[in-house]
Amino acid sequence: MPNEPRANRQVYLQERPTGIPQAHHFGIRSVPVEPLQDGEFLVRNEFLSVDPAMRGWVNAAANYSAPVGIGEVMRAFAAGRVVASRHTGYPEGTAVMGMLGWQDYTITDGSAIRRVVREAGLPLSLSLGVLGLNGLTAYFALTACGRPEPGETVVVSTAAGAVGSIAGQLAAGRGCRVVGITGGAQKAALCRDEFGFDAAVDYKTTDFEQTLAQATPDGVDVYFDNTGGPITDAVVRRINRHARIVVCGTASVASWDPWPAGPRIERHLLNKAASMQGFLAWDYEARYQEALDVLAPMVREGRLRYREEILDGIEAAPGSIADLYQGKNLGKRLIRLAAD
Repeated sequence: MPNEPRANRQVYLQERPTGIPQAHHFGIRSVPVEPLQDGEFLVRNEFLSVDPAMRGWVNAAANYSAPVGIGEVMRAFAAGRVVASRHTGYPEGTAVMGMLGWQDYTITDGSAIRRVVREAGLPLSLSLGVLGLNGLTAYFALTACGRPEPGETVVVSTAAGAVGSIAGQLAAGRGCRVVGITGGAQKAALCRDEFGFDAAVDYKTTDFEQTLAQATPDGVDVYFDNTGGPITDAVVRRINRHARIVVCGTASVASWDPWPAGPRIERHLLNKAASMQGFLAWDYEARYQEALDVLAPMVREGRLRYREEILDGIEAAPGSIADLYQGKNLGKRLIRLAAD
């Protein structure tokens, strides 16, 4: 077909990491684009997503999905447009988001697509952030698992990040007192001044637990946990009766081999009749539109603030995951691919 390109740059896994993947674990290659078969279409990816979950996708340790194989294209969400099609359901020009991988082009029969992007007038990149997995995670983890009530105190870790910042704003919208935990004065100010948190605590300071106590004088009713580790240990000590802890990430855990050990929290959960629940966005896939119908109007009306950090060129992809775990990003991290 005349619209099909001749070559496709791909980022692939060339070495299995232990812990956080670094740039040298990946390679970049150029491969031909295969001809389309009946029922297939070709997506030109415009934005590639960089997510903390990608660490788990490439490690050999047990996870909720099979690890990316050596030599395989790095599993990743991406957003782009159909540039050639032999599929009646996806005509040329259709904007899509899905598990399209770190590459310029993706051929699919539709099974890799999570949704057609229909939010006219909003940037396509948002389908990977506030209107993508980050926003969906924040919405369902908070509303379905955390279940905050007006007047309750909600604590969010990695509060300046793409998920935490949204979760905090949604909790504030429900009339809660919102306390963010983040690293550094700049991110703490971002939580307060841009995302509207009532308080922000810098976990890097020596008086972290004291500052956390001052920020949560009435204890903690909902903890939106993106970190695990010592930060979570400190928050659990402040939970109230019937508190809800939602585990969305374990960013502070350097390695899962050997399995990390820490303070035992069973007595806190028992004595406070509290609950602790793991969250996976895939469990809510049938309800994604419900969340988008809430989030998209909030974005349009300026009631839901977001930040994007965009790196240019596929060459920026290999080292981009490690940077997340060093706290170098401010906002949702994306790779923007140049147009042909």
